[in-house]
Amino acid sequence: MTSTLNDSRRRFIRHTADVPLEVRTVREDGGETHHSVNVSFGGLAFESERPVPNGTTLEVRMDQVKPPFEAQARVVHCEPEGDHFCIGVQFLDASDAFRARMVEQVCSIDRYRRQVQEREGRTLTGQEAAQEWL
Repeated sequence: MTSTLNDSRRRFIRHTADVPLEVRTVREDGGETHHSVNVSFGGLAFESERPVPNGTTLEVRMDQVKPPFEAQARVVHCEPEGDHFCIGVQFLDASDAFRARMVEQVCSIDRYRRQVQEREGRTLTGQEAAQEWL
């Protein structure tokens, strides 16, 4: 890995996420489902079974919120990691990066609410879960 690539990937603080997302190239009809690895202010990374060339424009969709989050992003790196590839994308619209981060936080809060229910038997409202999660 070159230091230039490493520097560009580290410009933004990344937040770990496990958010299901659908990804497809702009010219494809059907997408593939992936889980995001991390989300930053500039973009996100996800794991894929196949490599995606740098510069490819993708459509990213997250159905966990209503209306679903949809945005276009450009592949900025694709690196092999074991039996899969880590694909890093940068959103084409800066406001999409902020919205993706908000979706990730909503999903994290909901995951926390479900974990509390399973582990402790406490039922939290979304507001209560958000206050505890923060």
